[in-house]
Amino acid sequence: MKPNTQSSKNVVITGAASGLGKALAIKWATQQAHVCIVDINQQAGEQVCQQITALGGKAFFIHCDITNTASIQALIKQLTSYWQTIDILINNAGVASADKIEAEPLAQWRWVMEINLFGIVNMCQQFVPIFKQQGGGTILNVASQAGLTPIPFMSSYNASKAAVVSLSETLRLELADDNINVSVLCPGFFKTNLGSSLRTQLPTMEKLLGKLFDKSPINAEQVADIAYTGVSNNRFLLLTHSQGKRLYQLKRILPLNWYCKLVLRQTHRLRQMLKEEQR
Repeated sequence: MKPNTQSSKNVVITGAASGLGKALAIKWATQQAHVCIVDINQQAGEQVCQQITALGGKAFFIHCDITNTASIQALIKQLTSYWQTIDILINNAGVASADKIEAEPLAQWRWVMEINLFGIVNMCQQFVPIFKQQGGGTILNVASQAGLTPIPFMSSYNASKAAVVSLSETLRLELADDNINVSVLCPGFFKTNLGSSLRTQLPTMEKLLGKLFDKSPINAEQVADIAYTGVSNNRFLLLTHSQGKRLYQLKRILPLNWYCKLVLRQTHRLRQMLKEEQR
């Protein structure tokens, strides 16, 4: 059975109870999609459904832990009892971390990777067979600008998001013959609740990230607009911030040594702030 037309998509969004996930859910719902809100926070997820309903959209909530395969299989069982097809999977759920390489515990690395990377792998492994069986589908993985142009003191977060970009590119190639479209969204800093999940031992870093979130030129709703347009046009890499786009272009064009010198100058103040904190 072929996926639905654009105006009647069935869309599954993880981490959709708040932040960017919520904005993505509202965006697709206001474009006549039927949205499944997937999250571990049931109360917040149901509130998003109520908000979408008040806007005239269609949404329902299913609790799911993306790090647990049995939980994802239970999610799919419920979905297939509601829908004949699943058209779009948006892997948005994620967490943040910031620490010095010598100080960040391996347990924190494993926590970040388990959610940001293996959670997406887990979802894709369970949903791709459904897309193949029905003749097509779409996957949008939410990575980060940090996965393309990393900043210091966020090594585990940067690495997890870089892995999501690479995974997405691989799946774009691997699944093309199965009529499965894959895109990756790499937003820069914007006003969201990602900071609430931040694990760090660096108060200065926490304050700095908070300032970057507050000073962002765009918000979650605008990021969701970019995501929707990009997916609708089957574009692969979806960038959100003009500064991030310029930096990524410089990384692609400049010799790597030149690019590294440029970024070292740009991150000098951040490094100095953290050194002063140690004194």
